[in-house]
Amino acid sequence: MLPFSQNSHYKLSFLVLLLWVSHLVDSKSGFELDESLTYLWPLPTEFTSGNQTLTVDPTLSFSALGKGGNSKILIEGFERYKKIIFKHVSGISLFDKSRGIRSVYDISELRFIVNSDSEELQLGVDESYTLFVAKKDGKSIVGEATIECNKCTAFLRVNTLWRCTSLLANTVYGALRGLETFSQLCAFDYETKLVQIYKAPWYIKDKPRFAFRGLMLDTSRHYLPIDVIKQIIESMSYAKLNVLHWHIIDEESFPLEVPSYPKLWNGAYTKWERYTIEDASEIVSFAKMRGIHIMAEVDVPGHAESWGAGYPDLWPSSTCREPLDVSKDFTFDLISGILSDMRKIFPFELFHLGGDEVHTDCWTSTPHIKQWLNDQNMTAKDAYQYFILKAQEIAISENWTPVNWYLCIRTLRLLFNVLRMTSVNIKFSHQKIIFLIFSLHLKNLTILLCREETFNSFPSKLNPRTIVHNWLGPGVCPKAVAKGFRCIFSNQGAWYLDHLDVPWNEVYSAEPLEGINNVSEQNLVLGGEVCMWGETADTSDVQQTIWPRAAAAAERLWSKREAVSARNITLTILPRLHYFRCLLNRRGVQAAPVTNKYARQPPIVAGSCYEQ
Repeated sequence: MLPFSQNSHYKLSFLVLLLWVSHLVDSKSGFELDESLTYLWPLPTEFTSGNQTLTVDPTLSFSALGKGGNSKILIEGFERYKKIIFKHVSGISLFDKSRGIRSVYDISELRFIVNSDSEELQLGVDESYTLFVAKKDGKSIVGEATIECNKCTAFLRVNTLWRCTSLLANTVYGALRGLETFSQLCAFDYETKLVQIYKAPWYIKDKPRFAFRGLMLDTSRHYLPIDVIKQIIESMSYAKLNVLHWHIIDEESFPLEVPSYPKLWNGAYTKWERYTIEDASEIVSFAKMRGIHIMAEVDVPGHAESWGAGYPDLWPSSTCREPLDVSKDFTFDLISGILSDMRKIFPFELFHLGGDEVHTDCWTSTPHIKQWLNDQNMTAKDAYQYFILKAQEIAISENWTPVNWYLCIRTLRLLFNVLRMTSVNIKFSHQKIIFLIFSLHLKNLTILLCREETFNSFPSKLNPRTIVHNWLGPGVCPKAVAKGFRCIFSNQGAWYLDHLDVPWNEVYSAEPLEGINNVSEQNLVLGGEVCMWGETADTSDVQQTIWPRAAAAAERLWSKREAVSARNITLTILPRLHYFRCLLNRRGVQAAPVTNKYARQPPIVAGSCYEQ
């Protein structure tokens, strides 16, 4: 046997062993946070901090002043966050209890001052709050808090021992946002086994940049159980997102119960993959307790093949099944029945009518519809506009504000030839087909994209209350607001979460006001939403597809533009996003690593949550 010094195999093995041990040593050296950064997500509008460390009493009490102090939403919110904050603490430790030791804590009370007793949740509800966390030594003192309401200022003077945190808000929903921030200030120390607040005293005055901060969830391509939807809503509240756009129905399946037309949910995948009206109401109530709107969508006239499983007369023909038959009164009677039933469930003032990706070949090739078009002296484009306007009238009659995807007619010829040529056997959404065509450099295809003249023909006919939902690219909202329409930003190049190759920094950098310099036009941009299309996501992977990239958009929509426009976001934003992703993980949210090449991909090596 050769001595070690002469055996190359042993040398190599020893070198590998040294590298492995070195990795273990490095991995245990400890990760240190950059103390110059503020680990709150999304970043508050205004804040100051200090250099003290305060302890928080695990029996933290609740007190409330103002008209909204007795709100069930506020009381349940406090108890919910208390469980999050004190997950590792149940009171006095077993060792201290056995020795008769009673700890003294710096923060023993959380005081709420809520000005309004209204629990109405509509677009633009006041979500602002002021949070003050401090410790003052001494006996009873006078604490002064200021509440701004409308154009008046009210001063409340409370005699108390100052061991409390004050949270001021005009509404219970502002108080909920403040509770989330307070929970992020609290950190469990594993050595002392105490919940502590670092860098106190804190003074935070916060409000959202945009009123609409959404996440679209598609439950047609893959059914999601209501418990999964609730988990997603809960996780949205951690990032201060406030609108769940529920894309319930599409061409693949119709899972929702509609009492007026009970055969519609025959279009569900199976009888077990459905939502009753009680399920939908439960989701709306659950979301409201977290200050989150539910904006439902019924996409018409395209994306509706599943409707005909229960009512085949809605199809142009048995072989040509969408868009919905524009020539029949029954089509619009049924839409009216759906919206009437849904209005009893969904109180949010916005209702999404879809309206995109309408391919009118079925209308022009089906004899009875072709005859109707001739009788009405309509082209297929005219019929499309007729359908959109009639659907809007129905929604408005139910006291809804209609939201439509950026309205355009797009015909894609030779689609099936493309699918055949590429051996694609699954049904893509049409924007993905277009991307596929361009990526394959296929020639001799006639593709009519969303031409500007089509959009320009709509403003004179669309109801002025219409909200344009931009998905195509960054140039749509500037055109919409220039014509006086409100707009929601969802640039598919950055904010479509099913695009797994879009990295966090591109999500973070997408700006809803890009190309809009006029202040009055900027005010017409309600905000934006990230879209979780469901072709490749189900219960097994939906959360890690949403998070943490949705959080990047959430900060863009909440925090000041100046704060999210840092030059080097790798140094100033990425460490904070790592931290928030780990916070989500600690709270049971399956958020994927931040810096993976592809979203929702698991870690490729061992390492700290704070560095992946």
